[in-house]
Amino acid sequence: MRGAPRAALIDAIIDDAAGPVPAASCIRIIHYRGYRLRGACNGRIWAGMATMKILVMGAGAVGAYFGARLQQSGHEVVYCARGANLRAMRSAGLSFASFQGDFTLAVTATAEPREFAPYDLILFCVKSYDTAAAASALAGCLAQGGALLTVQNGVENEAILAAAFSRAAVLSGNARIGAELVAPGHIVHRTGGVIEFGELDGGDSARARHLAEVFRGAGIFGQLSLQVMAIRWEKLLWNAAFNTVATLTRRNVGALLDDPDASSLLRVLMNEIAAVATAEGFTLGDAEVEAQFTRSRASLREVRPSTLQDFERGKPLEYEALSGAVVRLARRHALATPQMDAVHTLMRLLDGHRAKLMPPPA
Repeated sequence: MRGAPRAALIDAIIDDAAGPVPAASCIRIIHYRGYRLRGACNGRIWAGMATMKILVMGAGAVGAYFGARLQQSGHEVVYCARGANLRAMRSAGLSFASFQGDFTLAVTATAEPREFAPYDLILFCVKSYDTAAAASALAGCLAQGGALLTVQNGVENEAILAAAFSRAAVLSGNARIGAELVAPGHIVHRTGGVIEFGELDGGDSARARHLAEVFRGAGIFGQLSLQVMAIRWEKLLWNAAFNTVATLTRRNVGALLDDPDASSLLRVLMNEIAAVATAEGFTLGDAEVEAQFTRSRASLREVRPSTLQDFERGKPLEYEALSGAVVRLARRHALATPQMDAVHTLMRLLDGHRAKLMPPPA
């Protein structure tokens, strides 16, 4: 399946038009033509599950938004957070200023995920540098047959989580959203708001289809993909370039797009990332690079990437999952990535300087 031509990518698209529709016709599935679908995983458990008990592990802007939409649609949601954000959630709930309409929500929040375990689904949203520690804190928290879905940045967390929970328990996906935690318990939602996801082995399953229905009911369904690591690389194509350059320059996406030199640098970085992705077996080329620019101009101009947000709040920077992943994998394949190497070095120096100047956030 890896490296299959783009022309063979879309074999079945089942309409996901708005409005009540039969279950069999509301999941959009993208897969490679001729690829055999595997049997349902834990089908009996997932098929009979009307409502779910869900843990949002890492209830920052992204996790809190998706958790809130799932809670609004009738599921039991627990939010795991820490510090001032946890205190605000416990005392006043969550408040959202969203382009889709503002709302507030009383929530169940904890610093200890075992407090309300077990969970049918863990939505894993922690920063990549916290993956191993968070996975350890979740030991014994999944219900029998439960699943963990990571929507983190990067393409390396899946291996860590599979080692901690078993590969069969883990799904992966992308969070397509522009959101910012502007104050403890207060989130600004600027654009997007969907999850695209799939099984790690690229197969179809009862639980993946059930989760697609759950997400659709909550208004957060993007797509169910049978090539999830390919779409993970497509997101890294954007993140490793835009997140890093935005942080180094303190500019939002629109400001970078409007500057010819910045746009040129972003394009060079994306070309280097695409070469590494292709070496890893996920073919990305000029068309995918251009699509990232087109999407950014159309709907992401006001976005302030999460790494820039973290820098401004004095938090550790997630560059190792972005530029770091590209540099490490490039070396594995003996590929030259001089611009990404330079950006990665600058991000490392910036993060070290931040750590010296700023105390850890409360």
